[in-house]
Amino acid sequence: MKGVISGLLSICLLAAFSIPKAEAAEKEKMKLAEQSHSAILMEQDSGSVLFEKNSHEKLPPASMTKIMTMILIMEAIDKGKISWNDKIRVSEYAASMGGSQIFLEPGEEMRVEDMVKGIAIGSANDASVAMAEHIAGSAESFVNMMNNKAKELGLNDTFFKNPTGLPAAGHYTSAHDMAIMSKELLKHEEVTKFTGLYEDYLREESEKKFWLVNTNRLVKFYPGVDGLKTGFTNEAKYCLTATANKNGMRVIAVVMGAPSPKERNAQVTSMLDYAFTQFSTKKLYDRHEIVKEVKVQKAEKSKLPVVTSENISLLLKKGETAKKVKTEVNVDKDLKLPVKKGQQIGSLKIYNGDKLITESPVLASETVKKASWWKLFKRTAGQMSKSS
Repeated sequence: MKGVISGLLSICLLAAFSIPKAEAAEKEKMKLAEQSHSAILMEQDSGSVLFEKNSHEKLPPASMTKIMTMILIMEAIDKGKISWNDKIRVSEYAASMGGSQIFLEPGEEMRVEDMVKGIAIGSANDASVAMAEHIAGSAESFVNMMNNKAKELGLNDTFFKNPTGLPAAGHYTSAHDMAIMSKELLKHEEVTKFTGLYEDYLREESEKKFWLVNTNRLVKFYPGVDGLKTGFTNEAKYCLTATANKNGMRVIAVVMGAPSPKERNAQVTSMLDYAFTQFSTKKLYDRHEIVKEVKVQKAEKSKLPVVTSENISLLLKKGETAKKVKTEVNVDKDLKLPVKKGQQIGSLKIYNGDKLITESPVLASETVKKASWWKLFKRTAGQMSKSS
């Protein structure tokens, strides 16, 4: 009996002194974002959550609101509704915005590129409202667009009252939803040309030259950080949605309700360190890469290339190897014509072994219209002659 007890004690002691690395990493992870109200850490391509704390709690986002504002600006550019060189005329209402601003004057005209620079680097409220009015006709209509986009992205913790993040009753989001918005914004890779700048100038050739310094200091002090947006109000406290790219892996870290800028930055730094030391990614597809060709009945073109909507990667713990990776592309049956370029027409599923790890929309690579009866007749006649 003594021998049995002694053996059991030995096993217990061995277990106590040989904690698996995964368990140690898990304990370390629990120490993240201790001085914030809520937080989340997400890998960009897969959308995998690496850490979260109160991530669905509805809180005021302050100027992190502008991430959604920038999404709609980038979409308007992609759709050709506006261009980088368009000049935006500033209304009296836009010029009247308080808080962070680039001191736009009523009637002043500024290019879209400079407006975006003012929003991304300087968190300019006046530029945000000027862009909102130009895209939607009014700030109110733009806010409707923001909320519709939130619904489209499945954001259940979010409701906007303005495009700036200035305090307003009923204006809220969550750390989780901020990460999803950031993931969407980062599909427009050119946005990091602005969010990743530490400093720049507006109106350089005029007497009103204006120096911009990024409110996100990690852009300068943490290697790989190239965005995205800070926020502060007395109600929201100090907030930050940051993104960093190292060795081909991009992560998004969100902190809400930190007590000071120093603490906010320290917490995000720790989260980024955790992501890059514990995980890696294996790139599978680039954004807009062709994954399949499908036949479209009665269309001008009989085949339509199907493309990815975003970069797709496999997330791995450091030291882990990928199992048998399988890809499954499902395209909607009986596509109704016309099919528009960029229209979601199905989904791409990625499996690691038997485990589904990613499901992402796939898009039409081009616009396909219905064929004329004459074209259909010639196609049918050609097929008949080949078969005979």
